[in-house]
Amino acid sequence: MNPRGLRILFAGMIAADPFQGGATWAVLQYLLGFRQLGHDVVFVEPIKPESLRPAGSSLENSENAAYFRATIEEFGLSDHAALLLVGTDQTVGLTYDELRKQTGDVDVLFNVSGMLQDPALLERIPRRVYVDLDPAFVQLWESVCKIDMHFSHHTHFVTVAQAMGSKECCVPTCGRDWTTTFQPVVLEQWPVADAIVHNALTTVANWRGYGSIEHEGRHYGQKAHSLRNFFELPKLTTEKFVLALGIHPEEKRDVQALRENNWELLDPIECVGSPGRYRAFIQGSKAEFGIAKCGYVVSQCGWFSDRSACYLASGRPVLEQETGFSRFLPIGEGLFAFTTIDEVLSAIAEINRDYPRHRRAARVLAEQYFDSRRVLPRLLEIIGAYP
Repeated sequence: MNPRGLRILFAGMIAADPFQGGATWAVLQYLLGFRQLGHDVVFVEPIKPESLRPAGSSLENSENAAYFRATIEEFGLSDHAALLLVGTDQTVGLTYDELRKQTGDVDVLFNVSGMLQDPALLERIPRRVYVDLDPAFVQLWESVCKIDMHFSHHTHFVTVAQAMGSKECCVPTCGRDWTTTFQPVVLEQWPVADAIVHNALTTVANWRGYGSIEHEGRHYGQKAHSLRNFFELPKLTTEKFVLALGIHPEEKRDVQALRENNWELLDPIECVGSPGRYRAFIQGSKAEFGIAKCGYVVSQCGWFSDRSACYLASGRPVLEQETGFSRFLPIGEGLFAFTTIDEVLSAIAEINRDYPRHRRAARVLAEQYFDSRRVLPRLLEIIGAYP
């Protein structure tokens, strides 16, 4: 492998839907991870006018811009990042001319969900990598819903669905050769935490993100469809369950059912609405009870959450709903896969038998499988980024 530093353009979302600390970290892990490896990284986030808050505001004066500025300043990215209003040359951060200049000799583009489509920024980049962080849905939108997911602009395709293309996974590949990768975690940003603030099993979730998809007799749904099967869980154990849950107030029946079954619901903007608060919430938890979108479960695509990887890195055991990931990650110490309530209760009992051991095992798993110093060099090598 050629050890020289690369020039990398990374396109992803942190401000289009602001105050989501977890979505922000999903991007930061790549930006900070590549920078830690000695690469020159430029970040661009395309944002559509209809995403600006409050509605009708200018890019410069929007809540999105304020969140973007705060984030890139906190992590030392101010001279290497731009929030770009789609269809214009308006930016926050780097000017459009500076952005074009900095991307003129880029070696590789990593483009989450193909969101960057500006020809002036794309055309000179030899390797354009499509990054799929929402497997099953991305492929079904393209193949079933006939939504153009902009695959054609790319030379390589990467997904966090470990089983993509295998016989166990029922997701169409859309004629693409998908490289699989684990989500990177910059371990220095996620040290082992000692103090437990929430003596509970916690997680961060949105009840719904978008519509469900029906395909070949299968229902590819949201977390709402997964968690309903576990409503009664808190009443069956002395453990507390705390959800930082984004749920619409009109979902009254589900909110009532959650509260009646002893789920503690927190406002996600208050407790995980920034990168710092998100990290503090995870590191202050006893363990994670991780619910997957129904679409990940049904497809058995092998998805594993970037959020859960952060719990592991923090030395927090993880109970994760089975998506097929257990074929690719060791379970039983620090990490448990479940499909039923009984399996959750059994895993809780096992964790409580020797909590310190499972905490140590969680961190070891993060070091072995999610360390950005392992994940990202492998990814660069696979796509042939080094001449």
